[in-house]
Amino acid sequence: MTVDIKRRNTRRIHVGNVPVGDGAPITVQSMTNTDTRDVGATVAQIRRLTLAGCEIIRVAVPDMDAAAALADIKKQIEIPIIADIHFDYKLAVAAADAGADGLRINPGNIGGKKKIKAVTDAARDHGIPIRIGVNAGSLEKDILKKNHGVTAEGLVESAVRQMELMDSLGFADLKIAIKSANVPMTVDAYRQLAGKCDFPLHVGVTEAGGLYSGIVKSAIGIGMLLAEGIGDTLRVSLTRDPVEEVRVGFEILKALGIRQRGPDIISCPTCGRCKIDLFSIAEQVEQALMTRTAPIRVAVMGCVVNGPGEAREADVGIAGGDGDGVLFKKGKVIKRVPEADLVSELLDAIAEIEAGE
Repeated sequence: MTVDIKRRNTRRIHVGNVPVGDGAPITVQSMTNTDTRDVGATVAQIRRLTLAGCEIIRVAVPDMDAAAALADIKKQIEIPIIADIHFDYKLAVAAADAGADGLRINPGNIGGKKKIKAVTDAARDHGIPIRIGVNAGSLEKDILKKNHGVTAEGLVESAVRQMELMDSLGFADLKIAIKSANVPMTVDAYRQLAGKCDFPLHVGVTEAGGLYSGIVKSAIGIGMLLAEGIGDTLRVSLTRDPVEEVRVGFEILKALGIRQRGPDIISCPTCGRCKIDLFSIAEQVEQALMTRTAPIRVAVMGCVVNGPGEAREADVGIAGGDGDGVLFKKGKVIKRVPEADLVSELLDAIAEIEAGE
């Protein structure tokens, strides 16, 4: 089920063949953590990310060798690639020449008008967009001084300054991100920025942390913004395998009813009534369905109380008994199954639904 959240009106840009903004589906991005110069490792990771649903990938470009590697990487992947640039504007120019589908620059360290002009000229020549990526950890010194440290207002000021500079250079193929590890500050900054421009916004909470804290911060920050119609593309930042970032990104969209990719798994937290190893069963089901794309609702429940009753809206599900359980569809019990066969029976039923049987 999708929910009609009124999204902010924005311009549309294209990152490779992927539309962003102006009502296009909210895309899920990630960033590799391989050495970009290691083409084989980087391509392998991007392919895993693509399988998980990643739609745009960003790679670090710390030197000219990394910029040159983009040409070989791009030949071997299916999704658009964005070059992440800090400090040296020449790397942005080289990345554009190597075939990058987009550039990300940081206003806090990329340099002044002459250097920005070289970047926008390269982007224009190659027909690619630029993401202005403001980061709380690298704001311009004068903005930090003016605002007595990092503030939402300072993040917005940095973005607006860069937008105005690029506008003076005749470049408007932009998307904007203003991120902090502080969730309320990030949300406040995006809300302010949303009222100051019509560029598509890339949303996220930067440096969110490990798996648990990172998921919580990202779900709250990104989720609040998306629920208000703010955001055209997103990245969940985790100190983790980037495949997890993609999974969490789609779970946020799924939870809000914005996009449905893959099964929606419903499972109970268990209680004293549960007589089966539901933790293990739920994990097996989750792992087996990780790369499935069919938008079906699957229930994995501990007992009949939470089984067909509370999960009656599920397309298919299992509920535990004492050493066995039941397989049900749309709240109707189909058959009783030994505990050891619950997962396989559920997966077979899912395969039948996917095949239209």
